[in-house]
Amino acid sequence: MRVRPLLALALVLAVAPPAAAHTSLDAMLKPYLASHGLPALAVGVAKGGTVVAAGAAGTRRVGAVLPVSTTDRFHIGSDTKAFTALLAAMLVEDNRLRWTSTVAEVFPELATTLDARLRRATLEQLLAHTSGLPADNQAFADLLARTDTQQGNLDDLRYFMVKHVGPLPPGAEPGAAFAYSNMGYITAGAMLERAGGRTWEEMVNDRILGPLRLGSAGFGAQATVGRVDAPLGHALVDGKLKAFLGGPDGDNPEVLGPAGTMHMSVLDFARWAGWNAGEGRRRPRLVAPETLRKLHTPVIGVPDRPDAPPGTPSRGLYALGWSVLSFPWAPEPLLFHGGSNGKNLAHIYVQPSRDFGMVLATNVTGPKADQALFALAETLYRRYAR
Repeated sequence: MRVRPLLALALVLAVAPPAAAHTSLDAMLKPYLASHGLPALAVGVAKGGTVVAAGAAGTRRVGAVLPVSTTDRFHIGSDTKAFTALLAAMLVEDNRLRWTSTVAEVFPELATTLDARLRRATLEQLLAHTSGLPADNQAFADLLARTDTQQGNLDDLRYFMVKHVGPLPPGAEPGAAFAYSNMGYITAGAMLERAGGRTWEEMVNDRILGPLRLGSAGFGAQATVGRVDAPLGHALVDGKLKAFLGGPDGDNPEVLGPAGTMHMSVLDFARWAGWNAGEGRRRPRLVAPETLRKLHTPVIGVPDRPDAPPGTPSRGLYALGWSVLSFPWAPEPLLFHGGSNGKNLAHIYVQPSRDFGMVLATNVTGPKADQALFALAETLYRRYAR
């Protein structure tokens, strides 16, 4: 008997196995809200490339009853840097760049105007924060503010910043020391844009988010202007938590993209962690396994900074877009990164040896939020990293 197409589709859907369900962690998260002053909290755990547990608790906006879910978009801040490093690896494998490509080689027209040390800085050094560029300072903030008066697309604005980075106070010799520099990642992003012929956002969308099916991922403030359709970021203002809507103060300037403007749901964030935990063993194979391992391999030690702001490296080692940290509750180091735009905070942990990853996000930042994520990470690791 011939089955009509629509009926055939219905039969297929009827017998197809349901999507794999994950364990709900909602109840586990609720106590952290009151104990650490968090408007919302969400987590995801991946094992063997599959999200096995996830949860969300709290509200999108302090003072309102707007429950969050695991499909809500959370800002991941500097956890974006691993996406930039992966895109760089893809362009290296495409032979459009080398790890040793220097700023001067990619921008020969600027070679005579840039600081001599920056001219010699390589793509790999920029991604490892060893380019010699200083950590973010007032000179960087002033240069960032100048982009508000410039015209053009985001690649034009990043080129403007590279062109004018010369006056920034000089740092160390390239390769000599670690300095956590968002300007370094903007410079790396501009190099990728010159080599790839498109904006960083376009390439991340087309070459990473699309193939990995991270459909909730995007750039900038996680909430749409005029809507509370995602957890709003919060900050203490006059001693009280204030929610920041999508708009000029919802996120850092968009030009910072390669350094940290991405958002996504914890489900997609956990899928990203799980893909990295596979170290090239699972599809889609965006780069060769040895290339992905290079991104995860430490390059330099991070000086201990107990007072480092949440979302910035405070100890351990640094690879390319990833920290490598030891924790008393884990038998071996984990790949880690924290990210914050000053109103949100996110952690990602990956352990390839156990094919394990976990992500945690909240819509406020500060020491108490950081403590909450670290404490919860221990609980999740002990339960799921077997």
